[in-house]
Amino acid sequence: MVDWYISVSFGELTLKGKNRHTFEKRAISKILAAISDYKIEEYYQEQGKLYIKANVEEFDEMIDEIKKVFGIVYISPCIKCEKTLESMQNGVLELMRTKIVEGKLQTFKVDVHRVDKRFEIKSPELNPMLGGIILKNYSKYFKVDIKNPDMFVYVDIKDNCYVYTDRIKGWGGLPIGSSGRGLLLLSGGIDSPVAAFLMAKRGVKVDCLHFHSYPFTSQRGYEKVKKLASEISYYTGNITFYSINLLPVYKAISKNCKERMMTIISRRFMMRMAERIANENKIDALITGESLGQVASQTIQGVSVINEVVDLPILRPLIASDKTEIIEIARQIGTYDTSILPFEDCCSVFTPKRPVTKPRLYDVKSEEEKLDIEALVQECIDNMEVIKINQ
Repeated sequence: MVDWYISVSFGELTLKGKNRHTFEKRAISKILAAISDYKIEEYYQEQGKLYIKANVEEFDEMIDEIKKVFGIVYISPCIKCEKTLESMQNGVLELMRTKIVEGKLQTFKVDVHRVDKRFEIKSPELNPMLGGIILKNYSKYFKVDIKNPDMFVYVDIKDNCYVYTDRIKGWGGLPIGSSGRGLLLLSGGIDSPVAAFLMAKRGVKVDCLHFHSYPFTSQRGYEKVKKLASEISYYTGNITFYSINLLPVYKAISKNCKERMMTIISRRFMMRMAERIANENKIDALITGESLGQVASQTIQGVSVINEVVDLPILRPLIASDKTEIIEIARQIGTYDTSILPFEDCCSVFTPKRPVTKPRLYDVKSEEEKLDIEALVQECIDNMEVIKINQ
């Protein structure tokens, strides 16, 4: 009978110096929350890793949940051994027994990491010792290949000893909440959910603000965006979802301003409202899914004019990404299929035929003088809907 654990390796958290403990504590709390539906027998830290003892039959499901927590480099099911040669040999044999594939000869290489230098047998000596015991018992199934093995047999000698083969990659990054809070302008497209994911990966706690123009946009379109927020919450944790009908602003712009200015002026209105919500809720920055040159408001000139209307920083994690890169991430995080559902958002409904692509701030402000900006902003915010989306 051996003891199986899940080991969790932290990434750049180990580089945080005096703040390392704070970052690791936050990451561990997120991990334990992610697997709270499972019975955990014990957990502890040892030499930069977290070890979790639980029912080995539930490891696959637990690892799927742990992978969603940012700050993790890789996850490994492992066997805990005593720090003796005999115990290591038994652990290695039990581990390799689980890797046998009938009718297939697999190659391996033993890789010992002797973190505890007080252990009397050095790594170059242990490697052939442990490899030899595998070949002695399982030569029918395994052979050594030190250059290009099918698998590595890792042995970590610390306060205890751990043997494992799999290193399941995590997303890396920083734990949610360790880098402040951001308000994402969430559309129904592919880009903004990816932007939320990338900022959450850098430790930002993300809430969402969605603009619609009901009844010109459908209820199904609105439900689609809420579903995207729910899918994002798998990575970001619980989300406060703000929803604003921008129709009064579109009507006012359409009536009083040049049609070509619709996109850039409406975008500035969105930023004004987003900043007000952020300031009232102690949110540190705004987040968008814009990438440079994609549409009229996303040229350098458009970005500059949009930035001018708010004081909060606007974070654009996709600014240098192309569409194929964005789509690939959307597929990986599970938002792509929802994003391509054919329901229009407010931006597409009111897009002018020939939008201005290189707006000048003077011209934009001249058009905005025809509008009662404060009254329009207040009207929209007064009718805002706020809901909680739980992970």
